[in-house]
Amino acid sequence: MELLVAYQDDPAGYNMAKFLSKNMTQDGEIFRGKYYDLLIIETPVITADWLEEKYDYDGFVFLSKHAAESGILALTCHSTGNFSKAQFGGNDREVAIPHPNLQKEYLQTLWKNKSQFLDFQITIEATHHGPTALTKPSIFIEIGTTEKQWTDVSLCNSVAVLIHYVMSKNIKSSPVAICFGGTHYPEKFTAELLGGKFALGTVVPKHALENLDENLFIHILEQNKMAKAALLDWNGLGSNKQKIINFLNETNLEVIQL
Repeated sequence: MELLVAYQDDPAGYNMAKFLSKNMTQDGEIFRGKYYDLLIIETPVITADWLEEKYDYDGFVFLSKHAAESGILALTCHSTGNFSKAQFGGNDREVAIPHPNLQKEYLQTLWKNKSQFLDFQITIEATHHGPTALTKPSIFIEIGTTEKQWTDVSLCNSVAVLIHYVMSKNIKSSPVAICFGGTHYPEKFTAELLGGKFALGTVVPKHALENLDENLFIHILEQNKMAKAALLDWNGLGSNKQKIINFLNETNLEVIQL
């Protein structure tokens, strides 16, 4: 059983949670459902490293708003983690356990329903922010990009319908790959999720590769025990290309250039 989590003062997350809770049974703080439970919390979801102190679930799905300086409208999902100092929740140099198959199923479902969201970019984001310390898989599902979208109840409900659909089905397993390189909105890795065979674990963008040393690399491998491959945005590795190759040569991962 998975736990969906939203922050009460995040309008997008709260709107999605409010819609989903309508068909659930409230049991104290928790809304109980057939396929998943739901929790609305009083503190930001990026700082929810404490959840397992109170709740025992197989995984965590965080419902959230998405903000971007570009102003480009986006529906996104991503795993969490910090490759350097933690500025937005979680711990320094710690990545969470990803939720690869759920992410792939959700993004593909969004894409199949893209006619509902013609103004929106459908994309994953590179791994970023907290929480990072949970011991079960987790993922952020976000609606962007401005308050107009976050408070659009119809939009939030439409996304929530797809979340319920995904959470209610038997999600198939795909081979998992860790990703290196590219931008914060990694087009090649998004394309792999939508049309390729791999589900994705941690996504380390180009700007974070400078912080990758042996200890952090080993930690990422430990948090991605399911991974069988590494996908490289070959032209998006910058000056750290050889360092990444050297690290990967010491593993059993299949290395694939994109």
